[in-house]
Order: sequence, then structure tokens, then C-alpha cells
Amino acid sequence: MTYVVTDNCIMCKYTDCVEVCPVDCFYEGENTLVIHPDECIDCGVCEPECPADAIRPDTEPDMDKWVEFNREYSEQWPVITRKKDPLPTAEEMDGQPDKLEKYFSPKPGTGD
Repeated sequence: MTYVVTDNCIMCKYTDCVEVCPVDCFYEGENTLVIHPDECIDCGVCEPECPADAIRPDTEPDMDKWVEFNREYSEQWPVITRKKDPLPTAEEMDGQPDKLEKYFSPKPGTGD
């Protein structure tokens, strides 16, 4: 099992989770974070730290796309190990639907 970051992180990017991760498996994109699923040790300490409730275990239904999303971008983006300020849009964007389609660029799998 692993934990993954889902679309509620997009345009929020709270980083409370990265400080508690004992294996530094978070990676930072412009407007979201991801977890490298092969580096995550399934300790679960990051999940309750996320104010946006964007971190989920891969055992929940329909998490396959998020495992692949996290894997793809964790291999492209730099590791993040320290807390930073959230994006200025965090409060207004927290809980907004369809953030992957509306706000994430490049779109997963397009190579753009």
C-alpha cells in the first residue's frame, strides 16, 4: 500500500505533510504536490496533516489513476522536505470540484 495526493491539493498546495514524512517522498510541482508511490513506506503520518484532505490511501476505490499520476510526476519534479506557505488561492480552492481538469497543466499523459 501507499498514500497518494489527489486533486484537492491542486491550487492549494499545503505543505504540512512534507515535514512529517520520514522518507522524504513528496515532490513539488507548480500548483500541487505528489508522493512517489515506490518511496512511500505506508506510515500514514502525512494523511492527517493535510488541511485539504487531499492525501488518501491507494486502497480506497478508484485510486489507480492517482497512483499513476503521483508516480509520473514524482519522477519529474524536485523533492520537497520543508513546509512552505500554501498557494494564495488555497482557501478559496479547497474543496472545489474538477481541479485536475480545470487547473492542472500539463495534463497527465499528454507530455505537454
